[in-house]
Amino acid sequence: MTGTGWGPRPRTAFVLAGGASLGALQVGMLRALYERGISPDFIVGTSAGALNAAYVASRAQTVLTASDLARLWCSLHRQDVFPIHPPTLIGGLGKQRDHIVPDRPLRRLISRHLQLACLEEAPIPVHVVTFDLLSGQEVRLSRGPALEAVLAAIAVPGVLPPVRWGEHLLVDGGVVNNTPISHAVELGAERIYVLPTADPEDLGLPLAPEGALDAAIHAFTLLVGSRLQADLARYAGAAELIVLPAAHTPRVQPTDFEHSHRLIASALTASREALSVARATVAIAA
Repeated sequence: MTGTGWGPRPRTAFVLAGGASLGALQVGMLRALYERGISPDFIVGTSAGALNAAYVASRAQTVLTASDLARLWCSLHRQDVFPIHPPTLIGGLGKQRDHIVPDRPLRRLISRHLQLACLEEAPIPVHVVTFDLLSGQEVRLSRGPALEAVLAAIAVPGVLPPVRWGEHLLVDGGVVNNTPISHAVELGAERIYVLPTADPEDLGLPLAPEGALDAAIHAFTLLVGSRLQADLARYAGAAELIVLPAAHTPRVQPTDFEHSHRLIASALTASREALSVARATVAIAA
């Protein structure tokens, strides 16, 4: 954490990383923040973080909202997110489709819980980071259909279908920027609470991935994990960065949704401690 002591409240952002099932960690982090009365001026998210961001941005910034989100995460199973559908799988492998997992279950799930028709309706401004396959550029969505925006942000390339957005063909923004601190800085954040889903220094697994989908998602996690450390160093002078700990021991595969309760509880405990230390550090600096 870097800080400047007491004074006017800095423009504050929450940045929520991607991580599939590990997005459950962010629920514990959010609860810890709300317990301390910490709320954002805006939220930036990608992948699973975009789903969490859109959920909380449309609701009151309270412990109750975090509790409701926890119930949602604890109700999820792998088939709700990554269902095995033989025709889609065969079509993807046979080059008849650009994905191997249908998005219909996710579309139903998100539409059932998303309290926004359009992103700009959110009481707390929410920005969803995606990646355009056609231009090779990041695309930040701040307006437009909320359901399609979230579906684009969670569309792991080759696994879930990309989303057509005007002239863009959008997929998971985590492809290039899994913890989009850069966007929060561009949007004028002075204090950024970073809610990661992995420790970049400990990205291993206790066991080998159990299947092709597990291997693909884990490889994706490894690919993007190193950028967080680089961005923390790069933007340390541009904003006050408070990184909450991604506590998930023993490690969980990103396609395993059976450990949400434990992930939430461990993140809550670790984040409470981290925020206590951060507050003490600011008090000493003042």
